Amino acid sequence: MLAIGLCAILTSAAPAVGQTSTQTSGDTTDKIKSYSVEKKNEAVAYGKKVMSELDVKIKDLEGQISRDKSAAKADAQRQLKELKAKRAETSKKLNELGRATAQSWDATKQGFADAYKDLQQAYDKAVASLKK
Repeated sequence: MLAIGLCAILTSAAPAVGQTSTQTSGDTTDKIKSYSVEKKNEAVAYGKKVMSELDVKIKDLEGQISRDKSAAKADAQRQLKELKAKRAETSKKLNELGRATAQSWDATKQGFADAYKDLQQAYDKAVASLKK
């Protein structure tokens, strides 16, 4: 039973073929919002997992930007800087999630979900501008 639940958590953050990362972001935020305070440790572990996956994508994006020779490189670097700031804010919200009390759980959980959604949208925007 644990293996089934763990498998569901591990596969839910990876986008399916034809699915955009924005769709995945919505799935991720919905999943975070579904955790009860009793499952706080699972919620934090899931949050760390999705953040780690996005960190890999951000690092790849950073490499692409550093190799970019187009006139849009300066804009891409600005967007990367904004993306990293959003990443730091989302990390802060994840830390708050780990320290949340039963009374603050719902608001803290919503705060992390919103920050993650903003981070994912910033990533999508940076990727889209690099492809132009």
